[in-house]
Amino acid sequence: MDRLISGDVGFGKTEVALRAAWRVVAHGAQVAMLVPTTLLAEQHYQTFKSRLAGLPVRVAALSRFTSDGEASAVRQGLAEGKIDVVVGTHALLSPDLKFKDLGLLIVDEEHRFGVAQKERIRELREAVDTLYLSATPIPRTLYSALVGLRDMSSIQTPPPGRKPIQTYLAPYDPGLVREALMNELEREGKVFYVHDRVATIEARRRYLEALVPEARIGVVHGQMPEGQIEEVMLAFAEGAFDVLLATTIIESGLDIPEANTIVIERADRLGLAALYQLRGRVGRRDKEAYAYLFHPPRLTEAAERRLAAIADLSDLGSGHLLAEKDMEIRGVGNLLGPEQHGHIRAVSIEVYTELLAEAIGKLKGEVKEPERHVTLDLQVSARLTPEFIPSAEARSRYYGRLAESRSLAAVARIGKELRERYGEPPAEVENFLALTRLRLLAESKRVASITEDLTYLMVVFDHWPLDYDAKALRELTPRPELIQHPPGFRIPKKGLKPEEYARVVSDLLYLVA
Repeated sequence: MDRLISGDVGFGKTEVALRAAWRVVAHGAQVAMLVPTTLLAEQHYQTFKSRLAGLPVRVAALSRFTSDGEASAVRQGLAEGKIDVVVGTHALLSPDLKFKDLGLLIVDEEHRFGVAQKERIRELREAVDTLYLSATPIPRTLYSALVGLRDMSSIQTPPPGRKPIQTYLAPYDPGLVREALMNELEREGKVFYVHDRVATIEARRRYLEALVPEARIGVVHGQMPEGQIEEVMLAFAEGAFDVLLATTIIESGLDIPEANTIVIERADRLGLAALYQLRGRVGRRDKEAYAYLFHPPRLTEAAERRLAAIADLSDLGSGHLLAEKDMEIRGVGNLLGPEQHGHIRAVSIEVYTELLAEAIGKLKGEVKEPERHVTLDLQVSARLTPEFIPSAEARSRYYGRLAESRSLAAVARIGKELRERYGEPPAEVENFLALTRLRLLAESKRVASITEDLTYLMVVFDHWPLDYDAKALRELTPRPELIQHPPGFRIPKKGLKPEEYARVVSDLLYLVA
C-alpha cells in the first residue's frame, strides 16, 4: 500500500491512522508514525496511548523530549519486538534504528519533510505499507496521486457543528490587531499570534503588552529548551496565558479548543500549506473562529496569489483545493528527480497531466473510452491577448485550464478570476471564453462539428433523429433550418457579426435534447 489520505485540518486523519495501526498490530506487526515536530510527536503519542489503553498494545515515543536512557530502551524494544507502535520525529529515520517486523509506516504532515528524509522513507517502505496524511499535500505528492502513481483517499465530511474560519487580509494595522485580540478576550477565548522571527520575538511581546495591556502573553519558539516549550504550551492550554506569541512551531497538530482567533504577521512570507495549517489551529470546535493575515502594502505577484487563494478557499474541506492551487502556483516539480515543485514550461499542467495519466493507464492495461471532441471551426477572432495577460507562462496556464474545463461553472470561475486579476477582458478574450462555453455545450449535446461557409453556420450531430423543441426553434432569430444529410441544422449568417456566432449556436443547442 502506498496511499495518501487527504483531509482538512481536524477532519479525522489521525483517527484513520490509529485504526489502521491497531489492525496491523493485531496481526502481529509493528507500526511507526513519523511526524515533523516534537510537539506533534508528543500529542500523537498521548492520543495513541489513551486510545489504545486496555488493549495489548505497547506504545512508545522517540523525539527530543525523550531522554537518552528512554531512547535506548525504545530502540532495543523495537529491535526485539517488545514495542508495537512508536511515534517519533526524524529520529525514526536513523539508519541504526532496527525493527523486528515493521508492517506499517504512517507519515503525518507529509508536506513538512524534505527530499532527503523522503528518500530514507522510500528505503524503509520497500516492503512496508505506507500511509501519508496531509491536509495540504506538496505539489509533487498531490500530482502523483492525481495521475495514478499513488493511491489517494479524501475525507470530505466535516465534524458536526464545525464552522468555516472567517479569514481577513489587510496591511498591518495596530488598531485592527487590538480589536481582534480584545474581541476574543471578551468572549473568554485564547489567541495565537504568529511572529516568525526568533530574534525580534521578545521585542514583539513588549509591543503587544503595551498595545493590549489586558492580555497575558506567553512566548514559544523552536530555540527554547524542550522542557520550556512543553511547559509554556501546557500553561497556555490550561489558561495561564490569553495570547500565545509564537513562531510557526505551532503549525502542526496542536488542538486547543478555546483558541479561536489567530493573527499572522507577514503572511506574505509563508507558503500556502503553512498558512493553511496555521489557520487550522483555530475553529476546531463549534465556535466562530477568525484568522487575520497581515501583509505589507506592496506584494509580489506570487505572494498576492497565495494570499488570495487562502482567503478565497475558506470553506470546510477546502484543503485539497488549496493543495491544487499550490500545485498550480508552484508547479508539480520533477516526478523522477529531487524537485518537489516547479513548472513544466513546454505545455500546460493540465495537458501534461492528461498525457501522463493516459500513459500510466496504458501501462496498467486500462482501456479508456475515447472522449468526444467537437470540431469547432468558426472565423472568430478569439485568444488570450498579450496586452490583457502579459506573462506568456500565465497565458499558457489559462489556455490549459480552459481546455481541460469540464463544466460551464468551471469556465465561469476562470472568467471571474481573469476579471479580478487583469480587469475587464477585451473582445478577443470574451470570444475565447464564449467559444469554450460553446464547446462544452456542444459536447453535452453530441455535436460532431460546428463550422461555417459563406452563407451558413453548420451544426452537425453524430446521431439521427434529433429531438428538439420545434415551436421554440421557429421563434429563434435567425431561424435555423433542419437538414438530414449530414444530420443537423444550418443557421443563416446574414446580419450576424462573428462575435455573435457562439450565442446564436448556443441558443439553438439549448433547444436540442
